[in-house]
Amino acid sequence: MTFSESEYVELKSEVVSDLCKEIIAFANTKGGTLYIGVRDDGTVVGIANADKVTLQINNMVRDSIKPDVTMFVHYETQEIDGKQIVAVTVQKGTDRPYYLGSKGLKPSGVYVRSGTASDPATGTAIRKMIKETDGDCFEDMRSLEQNLTFESANAQFAKCHVPFDNSKMQTLGFTSPDGIYSNVAFLLSDQCSSTIKAATFAGTDKSNFQDRREFSGSLFRQMDEMYAYLDMRNRTTASFEGLYRNDRRDYPEEALREALLNSIVHRDYSFSASTLISVYDDRIEFVSVGGLPDGIALDDIMLGLSVCRNPKLAAIFYRLKLIEAYGTGMPKIMKAYDGDERKPEIEVTGNAFKIMLPNRNVRVKETAVVFGSPKSEEAKILSFIETNGQIVRSDVEVLLDVSQATANRILKRMVKEGLIYQDGNGRNTKYKKI
Repeated sequence: MTFSESEYVELKSEVVSDLCKEIIAFANTKGGTLYIGVRDDGTVVGIANADKVTLQINNMVRDSIKPDVTMFVHYETQEIDGKQIVAVTVQKGTDRPYYLGSKGLKPSGVYVRSGTASDPATGTAIRKMIKETDGDCFEDMRSLEQNLTFESANAQFAKCHVPFDNSKMQTLGFTSPDGIYSNVAFLLSDQCSSTIKAATFAGTDKSNFQDRREFSGSLFRQMDEMYAYLDMRNRTTASFEGLYRNDRRDYPEEALREALLNSIVHRDYSFSASTLISVYDDRIEFVSVGGLPDGIALDDIMLGLSVCRNPKLAAIFYRLKLIEAYGTGMPKIMKAYDGDERKPEIEVTGNAFKIMLPNRNVRVKETAVVFGSPKSEEAKILSFIETNGQIVRSDVEVLLDVSQATANRILKRMVKEGLIYQDGNGRNTKYKKI
């Protein structure tokens, strides 16, 4: 029998440390046979103990390759010219891409057969294999990142008194039976790469930019931090009817909450673009990636019909009581504006979904008294720093006519937002513009 390496044949004179990459390459491509005891030039040198070699390779395959590929690997001891060799036959697997568990689902861990070589797969090839084997649903696909942590998710589940153990993670679709993380796990992990970008503008267009933030990490963390950002800009306006004062916030809290959750739960995460949230004087716009699912029209959404793009993600948010029954979000947003002249507006394109929430107080600004306006406070402090180079807490107390505690709170908020930075500690603390 003559041996030569090809697309389907790999020769090894002995068991080597990188042998698993050859098996991975065959399983990810078209299958093939690995002969142990044969040199690269086809010379049969044999092995001393075929049973021991078979057991060694089997242990390497079982311990090093993910997902489990053992059912597609078969061993046979052959005798050539009185010498024993081991033929390791590998079929094309059904759970591609297979990869080295120590490297993960990235080119350094995934291999494909190319001619007589086993080469690292490209990112595009890896995603194509995942789509072929897992289907088109982004949530159900295996995550390209498998080294995940869940600090934010643990905190959110604990807050809602819902257990979050390995069994629950599998039930919720975080992991497969063999412990492989899915994309829904990736979205809720601390390593989530999808982000929300927020910006605040003075006026009704983008010509006068005031502030920009990008929220990253677990979707739970993005949700909490983004809502805090919006809540801080949701001012309270007082109007007077005779002797009586009526306080009303610019935006109904329920509408803000539902619009934010809608942009998180229904976004198409197969696209890398960020969700965009823009705050203007007269409105807030939420723009999320992904139009309406096929077969659904805008009128259907307004009636409460819901075909969820991310059912597992929605089910998790429902279990944590962050959302109610599917399809209630849009009706809630519209109901929050009952009695108001301006109503929320929705625009849909093939690849985007926009919700516009109008500022309910924008028409009464001239006769109203605005309390605790972050924009006004920040502008005064920034102007003071521009003139004097720095500001201290006592300056803020005098400048804004507020208490020591309120001055501290405003300064800490501005530091957190990245508008200013703290220089020094204790009595020597100064604040300067970044």
